[in-house]
Amino acid sequence: MGAPSMPSPATRHRRTKVAGLEIFYREAGAADAPVVVLLHGFPSSSHMYRHLIPALADRYRVIAPDLPGFGLSAMPPRESFAYAFASFAGIVDQLLTQLGANCYALYLMDYGAPVGLRLALKHPERVSALMVQNGNAYEAGLGGFWDTTRALWADDSPARRADMRPFLQLEATRFQYVTGVSDVERIDPAAWIHDQYFLDRPGSEDIQLDIIVDYRSNVALYPAFHDYFRASRPPTLILWGEHDPIFLREGAQAFLHDLPDAELHYLDSGHFALEDKADEMVVLIRQFLAKHTHTD
Repeated sequence: MGAPSMPSPATRHRRTKVAGLEIFYREAGAADAPVVVLLHGFPSSSHMYRHLIPALADRYRVIAPDLPGFGLSAMPPRESFAYAFASFAGIVDQLLTQLGANCYALYLMDYGAPVGLRLALKHPERVSALMVQNGNAYEAGLGGFWDTTRALWADDSPARRADMRPFLQLEATRFQYVTGVSDVERIDPAAWIHDQYFLDRPGSEDIQLDIIVDYRSNVALYPAFHDYFRASRPPTLILWGEHDPIFLREGAQAFLHDLPDAELHYLDSGHFALEDKADEMVVLIRQFLAKHTHTD
């Protein structure tokens, strides 16, 4: 028998003030290790990385924040905070600066993709690598699922908002986790119940609808994201649950137009692929990071 493996460093659950808001984040790993930043999607939080963080923390300093209005970070009233992706990127940028993280690999999932790519536009020299997991940056990834959302983008009216409200309910949250998954028993129901708890807070629905409306600003930035890919050529790993109804597999393939050296892997999974395919994904992530990160 070989020697037993060393346990991963403990994950710390921390809070700090950023731009006057209390931001919750999970952190693990040595302070001087290469930094990996995990940016969560909708309707989740850093909770979605609860298994990935310890799987990387033996070699990396892993930082996973909750965006404002999500998870355990502050949820200020809509009247006092602009729930927009530019705001989210600014908060994450300030948080990383406060934490002394001036070079980092970014893990981008769902909402985390436009947040992280806005960071990359602002600080391309800080991004050592990209890992994209069902995080869209191309029109090709937006299929019929987005029809109701596009109607809201065109007409932010009470009626259009009413059309979107079912997407914020428990059955829709469960749908995001289980659709396209071949073995649903591998999905912990606590994951979507956890997310729904935060969605059901008073005031959260209208905040989330504001964010959905603002998602159109990300689509408008797609050409700028593509320019960044071509100009900076960041090492990129694409891990895509290929049965995701929200971001289609064509969206993964589209990255190769601008990042022809990117490493692309399709997974037999759906939107939240880490929930049932972490065993496969961790191997690929660690191999990729070992090639493309280094200590100063």
